Amino acid sequence: MLIISPYIFYNFPEILCRFSTKFGLDRKAPYYLNMSYNVSDNHDTVEKNREAFFNRIGLGINSIGYQKQVHGDTINIISNSGNCGESDALITDQVNLGLVISTADCPAIFIYDKENKIIAAVHSGWRSTARKILEKTLFNLKNNFGTKAQNLICYIGPSISKLNYEVKKDVAENFDGEDVNLKNGKYFLDLKNANFKMLLNAGVIKSNIQVSKLCTFEYSNLLHSYRREGEKSGRAVGVIAMKGKT
Repeated sequence: MLIISPYIFYNFPEILCRFSTKFGLDRKAPYYLNMSYNVSDNHDTVEKNREAFFNRIGLGINSIGYQKQVHGDTINIISNSGNCGESDALITDQVNLGLVISTADCPAIFIYDKENKIIAAVHSGWRSTARKILEKTLFNLKNNFGTKAQNLICYIGPSISKLNYEVKKDVAENFDGEDVNLKNGKYFLDLKNANFKMLLNAGVIKSNIQVSKLCTFEYSNLLHSYRREGEKSGRAVGVIAMKGKT
């Protein structure tokens, strides 16, 4: 099983952050190593995929909190595992509780407040990015936990690049010109940069941010992409957790 481990958390052994890929368990096309029940993959297969992934990273299937992602700006603070309802961002101060994001092109952003020991996980597709869900998550951390931006360590995971993310004009108009390229009458959107700027504008130190260079659309041999595969696309999961004694 091939698993991505972001380097930005290497100096924080208490943090577990991993991102799944297409490959493992000898799963075949079209869904490969799919982690989502919301595609037409076999339910039992997905269950085994998820259990194998979470066991492999040392977390366990019963130690994760997940959400029904709805491309909005709702943020949930959670203290228990399982289905946490409809939202696109999760926050916790609990150890041994993984926060899960499902994705197949949208940026997944993972945040650690190294001072107050808080973690957050954000799903930020174009609608949620336009609604500034990441900015709102940072405000939530500040308001509810006293988080200071300079104490945050952040990872923006693999997602579709501006080169490959063509959008319609009405979508492009929600974003700064810096995040949109107009080429031959077509609009191309840079969601990674839009979210990266939100972190910087909030006061997060640039060297404390890792932005994955992997494009989900481009790396067809490694990553799921809905834009590339359509309804036959599987989904990856990313997770962040604080390890602690039980």
